[in-house]
Amino acid sequence: MGRRLASLGTFAWSAARGAGFRRPVDLRPRARWDRGRAARWGAATGWLLGSNFTPSTASNQLELWQPDTFDPATIDRELGWAAEVTGMNAIRLFLHDLCFTVDGDAFLDRVDRVLDLAAGHGIRTLPVLFDGIWDPDPRPGPQRSPRPGIHNSTWVQGPGAAVIDDPTRWAALRPYVEAVLDRFGADERVVGWDLFNEPDSWNPAWAHRDPVGKRAKVAALLEEVWDWAEAVDPDQPLTVGVYEAVTRHPERASAVAQLALERSDVVSFHCYADEAGLTRAINGLAAHGRPLLCTEWLGRPTSPVALAEAFRDRGVSAFCWGLVDGRTQTRHPWTSWLRPPTSGAPWFHELLHADGTPYDPDEAALLRRVSPRR
Repeated sequence: MGRRLASLGTFAWSAARGAGFRRPVDLRPRARWDRGRAARWGAATGWLLGSNFTPSTASNQLELWQPDTFDPATIDRELGWAAEVTGMNAIRLFLHDLCFTVDGDAFLDRVDRVLDLAAGHGIRTLPVLFDGIWDPDPRPGPQRSPRPGIHNSTWVQGPGAAVIDDPTRWAALRPYVEAVLDRFGADERVVGWDLFNEPDSWNPAWAHRDPVGKRAKVAALLEEVWDWAEAVDPDQPLTVGVYEAVTRHPERASAVAQLALERSDVVSFHCYADEAGLTRAINGLAAHGRPLLCTEWLGRPTSPVALAEAFRDRGVSAFCWGLVDGRTQTRHPWTSWLRPPTSGAPWFHELLHADGTPYDPDEAALLRRVSPRR
């Protein structure tokens, strides 16, 4: 197995410098896969077109996975629409550590069920183990009802603030990481592992309840999560997405961003910019010489569905947010936390109505036209 490379590569760096990037801060050569292995993965995997997937009947990760609200019939139906209506061949799927804490192997069996349903529609899955954004106090059991008109009003972090704030509790997360990767680490239905979504996110809606010094603490936790995952040594690549300053020097944004670029086998990122901003982000991140995955995009009107063509042309796998309008209410914008959305305003995220019809038939037609399933 290839190990670690120190340099960015002359060709990749020259291309990035030509796009207006200065040499980035020094990064330790810590990626577990060498660039040759990452390139072979990219060639074998091909271009991924997908969405961040939560079934319309779930408002957050706990409702998705807990036995009383797990809804395989809806999941199967909506994954069928992902394949047939939009031409997708991948999904990004959020798990949650509390579901494993409460249900253990039964939770893993439900994950297996969803992987099987997705594979039945020709869809591969990028699971996300932890999440650093929205409500920092996740609690198992019945979830509160979504607040009408509010984007992601019940989405939860995992682990919660109380765990992040207490390093003596971090080791209790290791069995979850090991169990998930042990069970699915050689599974062809799984295309990769996103270890932690936006780990150090500062979200104004919930920042008052995040732990003091969250950024430093979660960076230290992420180091441990990465060590645990590397020790399992799954066949699929490990990644954490950069999401701040993606159009200009993301490695300078935070300790978490630098860590993500130092240790990711394949480079992932979020970008809600227009085409010019997306191009700058791709040009800069390409300097790392690894396959690129944009694991969040699509925020109308700035980041439109038409950007799927730019992703395809650059060979950057792309997972939009999200698929079917439902209890997450992410058709409403982030700003719905600050002011009510205007009646009849264009959708921010999502592609399909709850009956599977496209929000915009032209968007669905474009996605089918660029689809790797053709």
